Amino acid sequence: MLANVLGINAVFHDPAAAIVVDGRIVAAAEEERFSRRKHGKQAVPFSTWELPERAIRFCLERAGLRPEDLDAVAYSYDPALAPPSTGDLTGDAWEGLRTLYAERADRFLTTALPGLSADVVRHVPHHVAHAASAYLAAPYDGTCSVMTLDGRGERQTFLAGRVRDGDLEVLASQELPHSLGLLYEALTEHLGFLRSSDEYKVMAMASYGEPRWIEQLREDVRVTDDGGFTAPEDYDFSRFVPRWTPGDEISRPHADLAATVQTRLEEVLLDLANRLHERTGDRRLVMAGGIALNCVANSRLWREGPFEEIWVQPAAGDAGTALGGALHLAHQLGDRVQPMTTAALGSDFDDASIEAALRHARVAYERPDDLAEVVAETLAANGIVAWFQGAAEFGPRALGHRSLLCSPIDPENTERLNVVKGREQFRPVAPMVHLDRAAEVFTDGPLPSPYMLFTHTVHNGWAERIPAAVHVDKSARAQTVDPVTEPLVARMLAAFEARTGVPVVINTSLNTAGRPIVDSPQDVLECFGSAPIDLLAIGPFVVRRPDVVVA
Repeated sequence: MLANVLGINAVFHDPAAAIVVDGRIVAAAEEERFSRRKHGKQAVPFSTWELPERAIRFCLERAGLRPEDLDAVAYSYDPALAPPSTGDLTGDAWEGLRTLYAERADRFLTTALPGLSADVVRHVPHHVAHAASAYLAAPYDGTCSVMTLDGRGERQTFLAGRVRDGDLEVLASQELPHSLGLLYEALTEHLGFLRSSDEYKVMAMASYGEPRWIEQLREDVRVTDDGGFTAPEDYDFSRFVPRWTPGDEISRPHADLAATVQTRLEEVLLDLANRLHERTGDRRLVMAGGIALNCVANSRLWREGPFEEIWVQPAAGDAGTALGGALHLAHQLGDRVQPMTTAALGSDFDDASIEAALRHARVAYERPDDLAEVVAETLAANGIVAWFQGAAEFGPRALGHRSLLCSPIDPENTERLNVVKGREQFRPVAPMVHLDRAAEVFTDGPLPSPYMLFTHTVHNGWAERIPAAVHVDKSARAQTVDPVTEPLVARMLAAFEARTGVPVVINTSLNTAGRPIVDSPQDVLECFGSAPIDLLAIGPFVVRRPDVVVA
């Protein structure tokens, strides 16, 4: 069967939509890119009714489809698997309200999408959608193992299994109240950050500390004989240090707490992977779920774990369940699902629409003969460049389509970028490198690494040459650039190396603190106009900031 399948994530956070046509991924995007509201909505039960309507419309338009053309709609949560509720929606417990909204997803969708038949809406279990987003999108044929870990789905917080010919056999799982994701979220909140949002800040902070309380955590967080684990609900971190109010300076005790939980998370993942490998013997592991965005843990699993290859779906968080649900139903309907070849699945703008936006904004712009050379010249002069090219990325990483770029040579550039973005100074920025040069600069991590989901060690001699790309623990979250799939970025890197002798450029997401990554020309012009960025490279055009003195 050749099917048109729409996938929806709407229950927790990061609402998103994806569309799969005849087994091919056509489009995928998070609602936040259109609404300009970080994470799309609050991760609370009473927000479950909100649908990613703008992301849905984008996906349908990209596919050239109407709601009545859809053969199936995957909703990545199955209320039949949710914890039982008292049925009293006026009581203190919120679970019943979430379940009610999920049960009525077909009504919400048919209202939002006139012409859609309620009969085509199907609930896909949350962790099944996570798993499918990895094993059906991965560049692997045949058999592989899969793990998904996050805060929670309906009841599950972890799934491990084996995949044969696109079919999943679940071998182990864990249910609430035990959750590694909720444990990490609770730590995030204890450290004064926003839970279900700022966990990556905790990962960065952990590099500044030592796992001072690891023995205590090993007693409290353990892998069980059935392949699951214990991770106490509402863990009391105040036994170690009081709640922190973030400021400019790192608190060493709080960094030690972050390091303790990060280390224990890595140890548990290794144990779970070893137990899974004992049952499957597979060479390959695929991963999804919010914890799979922890690139430090992924890298330790790659270095010390039993699997020879690990592939992580680039939109591994809840947004990715929209894609996973659509792929799962496409496979069930008999389509031959094609692997994911790029994360550039979002909004794209042609040269004419970009130029119209520039004219409307009344900014001076030019169309250089060689955009890559102009950008490389600015970067070599230590300028900061906003890079807006091609289709937006699906997932939380900027991968050379919606990026802020600068030189890695000046050690002050980490601080400069964090000031531009309004970020904490303890957070690192990441390097991009031409695929052919990556092994010369980076080691101790998987190469190629196109989705920036692993950390690497910088080779001796290179750390001194690219200090802005190196974190306090001497690691770097490198992104490799393949000239076949990213020719313009590759030419820019080559032009920068020709001027500096360095084949690396700093790449961080094109946004400021608390705001989503820019999506449209209007978004990037607003960002460029409000932040100290020296050059905007938007499509084939460049916009220069007048009277800027480059440091």
